[in-house]
Amino acid sequence: MLEDGLSYPIRGDWIGRIIIGGVLGFLSVLLLPAFVIVGYLVRVLEQTIDGEDVPPEFDDWGDLLMKGVIGSVITIAYTVIPVVLYAIVVAVVGGTSGAIGGDAGAFIGVVGVLLTLAFIPVLFLIYYAVPAALSAYAARDEIGAAFDPDLLKPVLFSTEYLVAVLMPIVVAVITWIATAVLAVTVVGLLLVPFVQFYGQVAVFRMFGSAFASVNDRIDSGSVRGAGDVVDDDAGSAV
Repeated sequence: MLEDGLSYPIRGDWIGRIIIGGVLGFLSVLLLPAFVIVGYLVRVLEQTIDGEDVPPEFDDWGDLLMKGVIGSVITIAYTVIPVVLYAIVVAVVGGTSGAIGGDAGAFIGVVGVLLTLAFIPVLFLIYYAVPAALSAYAARDEIGAAFDPDLLKPVLFSTEYLVAVLMPIVVAVITWIATAVLAVTVVGLLLVPFVQFYGQVAVFRMFGSAFASVNDRIDSGSVRGAGDVVDDDAGSAV
C-alpha cells in the first residue's frame, strides 16, 4: 500500500498536475483554491475506488470546487460536532467540581483533568473517521453517504483501513523531512507546497484503496452468499 501510494502521484503526465497543485497550495490563503484542492483529493478517492491507477487531471473546475466545498463541510461536521460536545462535557464536569467542593468536588475535578487529557484520543478518532467519510461520499457521490453507519462501519473496523490510516504517518514524516530540507533556502521554501500536494495525493490514494478493498470484499461475499442460496434452492428442487 505504501509503495503504491508513493508512486501514484507521479504516474502519467504528473509534472503538470504537481505544478497546478503546488500553485493552488500557494494560493490557498485565498480559500477558493483550498476548496479546489480538497475537490481534487475527493476525485482521487473517487477514481481510486473506481479502479483507476492514474491520478485524475485538473479539469471540470466547477465540479472540483463543488466537491471541495462538500468535502470541507463533511470534514467540519466530523470535527466541530465532537469537539463542541467534548468541550461541553469538560465544562459541565469542571463547573460541577467547583460547585460541590470538598472531597466529592476534588474527585470530580480529577475526572475533569482526565477528560482534558482524553482530548488527544478524541482528535485521533476524528482523524480516523474523516477519511472514511470522505471516501464514502466519493464512492456514492452523495453527502448522506458520509454519515451512513451501514456503509462506514465495515470500513472503520477493517484491517485495511487501519493500515491506511497508519501509513500516512510515514508519508507525513517523509514530507516533514523534505520540507525541513527545502526550507533552508528561499528557492527550496518555494517548493514546499508542491511537496505537500504530492504527499496529500499519496495519502488519499491509500485511503481510497483501503475503502475499495473493503467494499470489494463485502461485494464478493454477497455474491458468494447469493450463489449459495441459489445452489441450495436448486438442490431442494431436485
